Amino acid sequence: MSVTVVLGTQWGDEGKGKLVDILAADIDLCARCAGGNNAGHTIVVPVNGEKKTFAFHLLPSGLINPKCTGLIGNGVVIHLPSFFQELEALESQGLDCKGRVFVSDRAQLVFDFHQIVDGLKEVELGGSSIGTTKKGIGPAYSGKASRSGLRVHHLFDHDTFAQKFRKLVEGRFKRYGHFEYDTEGEIQRYKALAERLRPYVIDSVVYVHQAISSGKKVLVEGANALMLDLDFGTYPFVTSSSTAIGGAYTTRVGGGPFPTEQLNDIGIHLQKSAWNTVPPQGVVDAVDGSTLFFNLTKLDVLDQLPKIKVGVKYKVDGKELAGFPADLDVLAKVEVEYITLPGWQSSTAEITSYKDLPENCKKYVEFIEEFTKVPVKWIGVGPGRESMLVKP
Repeated sequence: MSVTVVLGTQWGDEGKGKLVDILAADIDLCARCAGGNNAGHTIVVPVNGEKKTFAFHLLPSGLINPKCTGLIGNGVVIHLPSFFQELEALESQGLDCKGRVFVSDRAQLVFDFHQIVDGLKEVELGGSSIGTTKKGIGPAYSGKASRSGLRVHHLFDHDTFAQKFRKLVEGRFKRYGHFEYDTEGEIQRYKALAERLRPYVIDSVVYVHQAISSGKKVLVEGANALMLDLDFGTYPFVTSSSTAIGGAYTTRVGGGPFPTEQLNDIGIHLQKSAWNTVPPQGVVDAVDGSTLFFNLTKLDVLDQLPKIKVGVKYKVDGKELAGFPADLDVLAKVEVEYITLPGWQSSTAEITSYKDLPENCKKYVEFIEEFTKVPVKWIGVGPGRESMLVKP
């Protein structure tokens, strides 16, 4: 297996760090997948004849291996001052992390006001206190779930970041009363932190997918443990993220950029039915590496079309993007490169066998398989249970 996952099955503190350390000796990439600096792994290793203790809270423990790259993934919430403090502490102990630590541009940010709110929430609960570490993890994940949080990529448009940040803080003031907090000072602080962080930031989905595709060994390092999982743990005395291991027809409801949308008669036809594109930049396969087969739904929606345009690349200012961008401002201005395939212009609704599909229809299915490197197994040609073909 090119990917190994280490997760706790109890409430944490099971000694996962030791196993991660052992496995990381033969690993190219160690990636933290959840939690924040409320978690921690302690690694004890011999250095120059004596035992040395390294404390990891946010950074991946696999960094002990000098040949291993560490990644803070998009599921993690990151408090930047703590990130740099931990990095400095490890390097002061002789651990050279230069050029081998990366942060996902999709990771949510934890701010000091989250930590203040964390404490205020505990006071509010009184005798029913959750027992939080007051690191701001819960409030940061709450912001993520309510779609009001700020992510790493937001840092690099300072004016927009400042505007969103002020709105966030004002919302907390309205909820908890006006607590002591220097909003403008914090905005300036993060302007400096953004530039300091910039060399570490990558598109983690593309990065991990490329690592796996090139044969590198990847270790996914969990935080906390199963019984602290937001869904499966001893709720409500749990952490605020999923600590367990948890679909390519694209439809969109609500606002947000949708680059391949056609604002014409064909677009209206598809809107009434659904939307059909190849997964953007192979993003489904890249995000969900467990995908073995595609279920190609609603193929009959395309029966009337003389030509089918399939979006296969995103470009900005003529430059191809490596993956699906995290920043919506970038996504909103992408140019889509299409491949045009001939339609079949005959009904597939009554067909019960793959071999009986029109030739151009089969070529379309085969194109999807070739482009995504994922085989199609099931094909839907109507709403009923009987309208599902199995591709040999």
